[in-house]
Parts: sequence; structure tokens; C-alpha cells
Amino acid sequence: MISVSNVSKVYALASGDFIALKETAMQVRKGEFVAIMGPSGSGKSTLLQLLGGLDQPTTGNIVVDGIDLTKLNEKERTLFRRKKVGFVFQNYQLLPMMTVGENIALSLTANNTPKNEINTIVQKLLSEVNLQDKESAFPSQLSGGQQQRVAIARALAMKPSLILADEPTGNLDQKNSEDILKLLSRLNKEEKITVVMVTHDQQAAQVADRIIVVRDGMIVEEGHKGGYRNEKVANRMA
Repeated sequence: MISVSNVSKVYALASGDFIALKETAMQVRKGEFVAIMGPSGSGKSTLLQLLGGLDQPTTGNIVVDGIDLTKLNEKERTLFRRKKVGFVFQNYQLLPMMTVGENIALSLTANNTPKNEINTIVQKLLSEVNLQDKESAFPSQLSGGQQQRVAIARALAMKPSLILADEPTGNLDQKNSEDILKLLSRLNKEEKITVVMVTHDQQAAQVADRIIVVRDGMIVEEGHKGGYRNEKVANRMA
């Protein structure tokens, strides 16, 4: 489903070029749950942004569901994100002036979905994330865990084939973190949605089928579910 070939990302800064990714290559199978780990500044969030078409690589190709993102213009990338990708962020990124229901419906409204269909979809998604009684609440009235569940419901509104989650449990306590990970895992297993998750948390990464370790802009190792292949890989996370 996802193919990353020889991808580099270079940012031109006043102090000189900053290389965020260096000739990166990876594959993610359809329906797979992959965790990307690495220290701060390693390039893992940059990689996630490139997979979602939020940015373009300096060199290389990224193909998602047969679509080469490097050949799309800005408008085409926007349509790709709207139809193919659900984003989940550490800080939830809910609009504070909108209710839970309105936040979930954002992409549907932008896609000119009929109002009766929007209402049906929002109700279904609220049920899926166990927030049936929060449709009229505002984000400030919810706990962090509830806000993240709203963010996941919003990500699911357009029935994406891919969820990209950037530190989805980073601001949550252990109980809420476990709930969010269980929800992502269930969506992956039952709905067959491909999930790529960036995380610092090695325990959180264990829900994934595969762990990819990024350091200094390069993929340095992959680990199977249940742990890294060897202690050397774990040490690279320090």
C-alpha cells in the first residue's frame, strides 16, 4: 500500500541546509500496523508528514494506494488527504469554537456531503468511540482521552484507508493511552485500516505489527511485534 523509495528531505535554513531524511526506503503492507520510533529530531514526524502529503520530499518517490504523491500538485494532494488519510495528532487539533459533532463533521462538510448523511455518519462515529452523549459538548469540556477519541472519530469520517498518528498518546495518562491504543488496534484489525504511528513510547509501539527505528534521518533497524530484534536496537532509542 505504501512504498517509499530513496526519499530525502532537506530544509534550507539561514544557518545552512538541514537534512531531515536521508535516502529513506520502506514498505507498509495494506492493513498493517507500523510504529515508527526514534529520538526527538530523528526525522520520524517528517516521514509521517511526507506519507500524508502534508509536505513534499526533496528527492525520491512516495506511492500510496498506487498514487505517486510526488507527482501531485497542491490541490491534488489536498484531495488525496481528504479521501485517503485520517490524521491523529498529539495535541488533538480540535477547533475549540466547534462542538464535538461539528469537529467530526469537518471533512464531510468540506466534501459537500448531504446534511442528513453527515448526521448519520457522526452518530455512528460517536458510537464507535463511545462518546454518544458528547455531540453537543465543546473540546474544553472534555478530558484529554475524550478529545483524542473525538480526533480519531474525525479522522475516520471520510472512511480513510490509512491513519497516520503522530504521538497519539503523548499527552495522555496510562489508562487513556491504553484505551486509545486499543481503539487504533481494533480499527486496524476489524476495519482493515492501515495504521502508521509515530511514538516515543516503546510500550505503545508493542501494539504494532512492526517497529521501524529512525535515527539521524535514516531507518536504522526494524523490529517485529513483541520487541526489538536485539538489545543494540533498543539502545539506539536512548
